[in-house]
Amino acid sequence: MISHNNIADLIRTALPEAKVQVEDPNQDGQHFAAIVVAAQFEGLSMIKQHKLVYGAIQEHLDTGAIHALQLKTYSLSQWEKMQVTVNL
Repeated sequence: MISHNNIADLIRTALPEAKVQVEDPNQDGQHFAAIVVAAQFEGLSMIKQHKLVYGAIQEHLDTGAIHALQLKTYSLSQWEKMQVTVNL
């Protein structure tokens, strides 16, 4: 079984300096939710951003250790804009 901390570490290894938050909302060790903010996402489509993250955990998806990952990704500029909106 993989933990949310393991998933976060795998993503951080693939995307150094990324800010990563992974949760196990169902507490079942198979369905996870993640928010990833990374400079590497700048200028990339959401699909390409998600591919980078899924690439980091692909082995665990293939083996069934991770059944599902709800994913939200943001470049640094996207994240900053969102924070300004939220603070209003």
